[in-house]
Amino acid sequence: MHPAFSILFFTTLAGAAQGLIVLLAVCSLAGLALQPGFLRTGVAVAELLLLAGLAASFLHLGRKGRAWRAVLMWRTSWMSREVILLPAFIALVALWWLAPPAAGGARWLPLLLTAAALALWYCTAMIYACLRFIEEWAHPLTIVNFVLIGLSSGLVLGCALAALAQDIAVVQAASPWALACTLAAWATRQMALRRNDGLRHRSTLQSATGIRAERLVQTSMGMSAGAFNTREFFHRASQQALRHVRLAFQCLAFLLPALMLVWALLSQTTLPLLLAALVQAPGLIAERWFFFAQARHPQNLYYQVVS
Repeated sequence: MHPAFSILFFTTLAGAAQGLIVLLAVCSLAGLALQPGFLRTGVAVAELLLLAGLAASFLHLGRKGRAWRAVLMWRTSWMSREVILLPAFIALVALWWLAPPAAGGARWLPLLLTAAALALWYCTAMIYACLRFIEEWAHPLTIVNFVLIGLSSGLVLGCALAALAQDIAVVQAASPWALACTLAAWATRQMALRRNDGLRHRSTLQSATGIRAERLVQTSMGMSAGAFNTREFFHRASQQALRHVRLAFQCLAFLLPALMLVWALLSQTTLPLLLAALVQAPGLIAERWFFFAQARHPQNLYYQVVS
């Protein structure tokens, strides 16, 4: 598939914002004494990330004036459900930021925000996991990876914000969980990569063309110029480029942040937490790019080679 950068930024930014809100909500429910300045800053950062992700998603639309029609198929479409849940989640986050401290500390709002974040992750992941003809996505690991990567990015970002605010209680409580989520996200992403490497696709060049020869090689896409199919469903990156991106996102999104979190836990210093958030950000974009690029749309059996 061809990775659209608007979708890459939307899923990455929204996922990190959801993870950050879950961290703040769980800390509030656990009775951890959050500094008022850190709580308001964290909620504000999450709201800005959600709004930036929403703005990025609009860039993907052909006719933006008809965006409201996306909610009409909520009974059958996971995208429609996501379109309904996202503004509701943004409104709840804004309510938490605007509410006075007494209301902001109430248990119902953090509970509702945690449930909404989990539901939004599920809807976003199911947009891809429900596509049975794209076998790289049609698996429960897609849902697991969206949730764990979102939690990892949100917790790492939350630890960095807590370090800047000098909220040591949050740093000490959240750093081990950030490390655990990062390692779990890396492990499940590795499982998905190994699964996709071993896939034997149902559709083949033989079944697509009706030619039953045992060895069949395509040397041309059969057209003199590009078209919608060749632009939207094929990334045109070489196998070597894919291997480089695969290695880069595993190092930047998982390995280096995990090492820096271990460094922070052992040294009891805050600098590694800031570095972990800075390093992980480009790794998350690379991971999401590879998620789309690795998926093989069946139509590419016709258009996979440029003459």
